[in-house]
Amino acid sequence: MIIIDTASAVPPFEQLRAQLARQIQDRTLVVGTRLPTIRRLAADLGLAANTVGRAYRELEEAGLIETRRAAGSFVAATGEDGREQARHAATEYAALITRLGISPDEALNIVRAALGPSPTPSP
Repeated sequence: MIIIDTASAVPPFEQLRAQLARQIQDRTLVVGTRLPTIRRLAADLGLAANTVGRAYRELEEAGLIETRRAAGSFVAATGEDGREQARHAATEYAALITRLGISPDEALNIVRAALGPSPTPSP
């Protein structure tokens, strides 16, 4: 379920992108799942088609979804490769943090700052 908080400072396209990415990463949306069309999802969420289109483009650029002409957008298998790359990068980052003598809490704060604000769904 996607929830867009219209009162949030986080733009709607980013809320949508982040929620879909999270669902792909936690495997709520499995590889091969067909996503709603841009127009259908825009209508369902009360958003402009361009807003949904931007979220889809960013997910595609990240390798989480793929769009096939006339067939639609699907959760990409390359998302698994992305997870493996992220695990590898995290291992390297942890080694760097250890060498630099930075605490785990500070290291996590650095990552959170780099990731930027995350949308919080309304109750």
